[in-house]
Amino acid sequence: MSLSLPHEGERDLAGRLALVRERISDAAHAAGRSVDELTLIVVTKFHDAALLRELAALGIRDFGESRHQEAREKADALADLDPTWHFIGQLQSKKARQVAAYASVIHSIDRAQLADLINTSERVEAGTVIDCFVQVNLTEDPARGGVAPTDAQALAAHIESLPGLRLLGVMGVAPNDGEPQRAFEQLRQVSMDVRQSAPRASAISAGMSNDFAEAIAEGATHLRIGSAITGNRPLQR
Repeated sequence: MSLSLPHEGERDLAGRLALVRERISDAAHAAGRSVDELTLIVVTKFHDAALLRELAALGIRDFGESRHQEAREKADALADLDPTWHFIGQLQSKKARQVAAYASVIHSIDRAQLADLINTSERVEAGTVIDCFVQVNLTEDPARGGVAPTDAQALAAHIESLPGLRLLGVMGVAPNDGEPQRAFEQLRQVSMDVRQSAPRASAISAGMSNDFAEAIAEGATHLRIGSAITGNRPLQR
């Protein structure tokens, strides 16, 4: 399903959000699924806290961030809103415990060491359970983030053994070249493999502004959509 999303300036924030919600509903209907199965995470990297407050006023509760320092600052600034913070970027070992201090969901666990660090973070030791996804590399490039598809099940089993983490499922990013639906087909298969040892881990985090319809068709439950809703990113800080 091709998307015809508005260019920056053609619609305001509310209009862009409404259009994306409509497209999500259409894609879910085409896939024979209910839109209620889907969680919309608005990716707000590089946008300021004021925009997030506008989104919250429009009903958004789930925000995705990929840079630790920026995410931490926003979490502090918007503490009164009590949103759900999703950390979706590559996670360095030295930042793992710090991210666990505010993120309710971490989408980018791709090695056992990260899971172990999060499991020993102060917030977890105080009794909070962190939801997480195993990130799967859907490309042939080993430098890209994510565990190899063949290793996802073992990593999932390790996460399942940790009391401070709750494995939701698998996460993937479609390659920049090629057909995204083929990549999401592979991610769906990895999800099925993971569920053999972790039956509750049925969620699939996949789909961004340009490919969320294909992701929905292949079973995505958590959509990470940024510019189609927020507009073009401001200059990087």
